[in-house]
Amino acid sequence: MGEFEDLALLKTFGQTGLGLFAAPVTISRELERQYHVQRIGDLPGLRERYYAITVERRLRHPAVVRISQAAREEVFAP
Repeated sequence: MGEFEDLALLKTFGQTGLGLFAAPVTISRELERQYHVQRIGDLPGLRERYYAITVERRLRHPAVVRISQAAREEVFAP
């Protein structure tokens, strides 16, 4: 058992077969390909939060608005 603040170190330990690690489903295929690990299950109750910090109260820039909408619709959909 270990606690890692460095994602690369966590992946290295997982890759060598020394344990398990949690990762977002959205990148599971990439992790399997790059680190030769195997997905063993889901943790449906686990949630991550992402924050976009801005000095403005409302998002105005068209690109930022689109990225935010896409994240809500595609990445963070229930």
